[in-house]
Amino acid sequence: MKVNHGANLYDLSSKYGFSKEDFMDFSSNINPFGSSILAKNYIINNIDKVSVYPDPDYIDLKTSISKYCNCSIDNILLGSGATELISSFIETINPKKALLLSPAYSEYEKELSKINCDIVKYFSKKENNFSINIEDLINNINENNYDLIVICNPNNPTGFTFTKDEIEKILNSTSSFVMVDETYIEFTNKKVYSSTALVDYYKNLFVIRGTSKFFSTPGIRLGYGLISNNSIKENINSHLDLWNINIFASMMGEVMFNDIEFIENTYSLMVNEREYLINELSKFNDLNVYKSQGNFILCEIKSKSITSKELRDKLIPSKIIIRDCSSFDGLDEYFFRVCILKPEENRFLINNLTNIFM
Repeated sequence: MKVNHGANLYDLSSKYGFSKEDFMDFSSNINPFGSSILAKNYIINNIDKVSVYPDPDYIDLKTSISKYCNCSIDNILLGSGATELISSFIETINPKKALLLSPAYSEYEKELSKINCDIVKYFSKKENNFSINIEDLINNINENNYDLIVICNPNNPTGFTFTKDEIEKILNSTSSFVMVDETYIEFTNKKVYSSTALVDYYKNLFVIRGTSKFFSTPGIRLGYGLISNNSIKENINSHLDLWNINIFASMMGEVMFNDIEFIENTYSLMVNEREYLINELSKFNDLNVYKSQGNFILCEIKSKSITSKELRDKLIPSKIIIRDCSSFDGLDEYFFRVCILKPEENRFLINNLTNIFM
């Protein structure tokens, strides 16, 4: 299994003599406009709470998440990032056979391999622009006895996204557990694509969310999972550490999930910049550009005039880092991914690509 999570800015800084802050990191899918000012000010104004234990039940934080996700407060699990919850859920249900929609984030396969699960990969294909036919997928599910179906929605790295109605159709077609990773869902129209409101009604659904990407808070290590299956929920909770969310992560979550102005402004900015990048990248005859609902765009060098690694290496002296996607199963050495940064950085990327491809 190929494992690569993108750029290591520490290594690149040492190698090229740039500071980490000098790089424009188009390989990192984090909202470039920063985190909620309201939430940060709340931390600053309550810094003395560093001497206080968090509420072990995290009532205020869970109330904020419940309102934000339109689900019951009783169906919320908290984790130190989304990866902890992925690991805990897989370990708890202990699937013998799982269907993994691919290409996908490598941690799913890593965690499934730990328990010796039989992993079957259902590949989306470039011939179909990486879209997945829901009927074909359901037929595959019905023909096999899967214990778990793993869906990243929007998919990383392709950007393809199932609607909420399609996820519900899958849930109604199987008794398998369905794990939906919604790490990038806030970059979509959540009313159309998010499955959080389904959790209260389907015992076989587990939805995972993180705060690192959209809310631009990888440093606080806050993730959450939504599930209404009481036995699974209680089992996971029994293995989580008491006070596993620190006081400042809890406080920040209480505020930022309710910061409507921040949420709406960030979504609007990211959608506009995503549209700009897709339009500009599509002008290069050398590239296939795939439609995305995420804050990243998958591209293929169709001319094969240069590999994605070679392209990456050409851009680094300009302090630009893109994601070579050859480490994703199902993608070859001509695929790369760019995330959406600030307007001036996105335009700088296009200018540099113009110098290479034009």
